[in-house]
Amino acid sequence: MSKVYDIAYIPGDGIGEEVVREGLKVLDAAESVWGFRTKREAMPYGAEHFLKTGETMPDEAFDRLRDMNAVLLGAIGDPRIEVGKLEFAIIAGMRFKLDLFVNLRPIKLFDSRLCPLKDKGPNDVDMIICRENTEGAYAGIYGHLRKGTPDEVAHQSMIYTRKGVERIIRYAFERAMHRPRKKVTLIDKANALRSQDIWTRTFAEVASEYPSIETDHAYIDAACMWMVKNPEWFDVAVCPNLFGDIITDLGAMIQGGMGVAASGNLHPGKVSMFEPIHGSAPKYKGQNKANPVATIMAISMMLDYLGETEAAAGVEQVVADLIREGTIRSLSAGVHKTDEVGDMVVNALKATRA
Repeated sequence: MSKVYDIAYIPGDGIGEEVVREGLKVLDAAESVWGFRTKREAMPYGAEHFLKTGETMPDEAFDRLRDMNAVLLGAIGDPRIEVGKLEFAIIAGMRFKLDLFVNLRPIKLFDSRLCPLKDKGPNDVDMIICRENTEGAYAGIYGHLRKGTPDEVAHQSMIYTRKGVERIIRYAFERAMHRPRKKVTLIDKANALRSQDIWTRTFAEVASEYPSIETDHAYIDAACMWMVKNPEWFDVAVCPNLFGDIITDLGAMIQGGMGVAASGNLHPGKVSMFEPIHGSAPKYKGQNKANPVATIMAISMMLDYLGETEAAAGVEQVVADLIREGTIRSLSAGVHKTDEVGDMVVNALKATRA
């Protein structure tokens, strides 16, 4: 009897509905090829829902998600609504309320022509960034004094707990155990941000439990430099929330841009959320121009998390092959129609088992 997974999906805003549609189309094909099933539930949360109801995402929705195996998110953000309002309520809401403490970002180059770095190819760009996802500068501890006056003061606190730091570092070492190179790099700024000494000490203690794993260290400014100059130095990296947010976008450009980059927001063993990282791109909404590859890669990540590893690898391989052979000519919006790319991937998947 085939396995059945409960999947929620939130198309969200802008191009979200279009790219999610293609992602689910690819999921349909993967189900037919590899013999598992999903039960899916659409959730309406996003800009249109907020403008109609005044509701961002209620507690009942988070309770419902806890009963799911995974969540697929399209995109959140709309120029008609205050910047950050929906993002904090929905994206950060899932991260914090579901305790999705791992932000997992694979940075993998499929074809040299996508990489802006001179003389770098797929053998040079294949890394995983493990970003702590629930603490640091994004913990939500902030405030203003005398707001709107010349004497205004604003503050935001970086918060790190031993539990939070240790669990993301340990997750990074566990990921490295299953990779050929078996190397973990700590990225922090403990020389200037002395509170991040908790990262340095915890990393050393956890590393002592994994003698087969090579370790390295880089401050965030140096890590950005080395990622551009020598991306092949990185295998698995682990870092605080803010630095992870920054360096993963740099990584996205090295692998070919936002059009291919996907992320997982994970709590191992519990419901986790998967998304493309390109944002809502409202100028392309409804035009069938957005490239859905990043969402399809999010589907691959979701399948891997669910334990459908063969299907996950199959989806990734098909995308890589279509890019390498030039069938997918570009990841830029408008070069291919959104549904055209989805059909390419679906047809190639079905052909693998023809």
